[in-house]
Amino acid sequence: MQWFDALVQGVLLGGMYAQYALGMALMFGVMKIVNVSHGDLVILLSLIGISLASKLGLGPFAVMAALVPLAVGLGWLLQKAVLNRVVGEDPLPSLIATFGLSLALQNLMLQIWSANSRSLPGGGLESRSLAFGGIHIGLLPVIVLVFAVALTWGLDLLLRRTRFGRALRAAASDVEAAAMTGINPRAVYASATAIAVGILGFAAVFQSLRSTVAPSDGGAQLIYAFEAVIIGGMGSVWGAFIGSMVLGVTQAIGFRIDPGFGVLAGHLVFLLVLATRPQGLFGRA
Repeated sequence: MQWFDALVQGVLLGGMYAQYALGMALMFGVMKIVNVSHGDLVILLSLIGISLASKLGLGPFAVMAALVPLAVGLGWLLQKAVLNRVVGEDPLPSLIATFGLSLALQNLMLQIWSANSRSLPGGGLESRSLAFGGIHIGLLPVIVLVFAVALTWGLDLLLRRTRFGRALRAAASDVEAAAMTGINPRAVYASATAIAVGILGFAAVFQSLRSTVAPSDGGAQLIYAFEAVIIGGMGSVWGAFIGSMVLGVTQAIGFRIDPGFGVLAGHLVFLLVLATRPQGLFGRA
């Protein structure tokens, strides 16, 4: 029973990682950008959400309703002001730019919020649980998983079934040919980054409900997102979701083996996939 419980808890943890990974998978799939500031954006949005809740007395879902549009605008501005200037076949300029952005965001957050950890009050939501047989499952992780599935499914439909999605895929496949058909690649890139950071708005609320956040925490979120995307396959939406599940289950089983082994177990699986199938489980060679 304890191993089945570990499996369930791992899937629920994977729901949180999926919300980190979807935006990174989208940005890499469309623009071949590995956004080093990805985790810092999660923390920045978390701290903004906590401040909104404190100043205006908002509940977590009201904070989410305010934070996601703000995140969309932030992503659009980030692409227009910074990333459109460095995006191209060579990934190094965008890597350097987002690394610099990561450092700037960390120092900005330290100046505004200091180094103290804080969390978003959930009105008891974070401590409620559901009982199934002998297993107790937290209500908040279940909600996180439901949102992760909905976001993955919605993003997949957007990419496959809409005119905007076709423009995204065309720009990702051949930017010059897409431009010749009347697609504006810069506008497509800005919209893709707006969606990617908008997804982080959801992740930010759930992260600050699950645990405390501090300005220096962005690195951990970046690593988990990156590992999930690599395991699933760079640029694959459902691959990022499955990779998140694999990472979450591996960590949960590792924690059951030894409390200090969980995170390391996830890293080892990441290295195993990287060594045996570098394109990921759902990626193309």
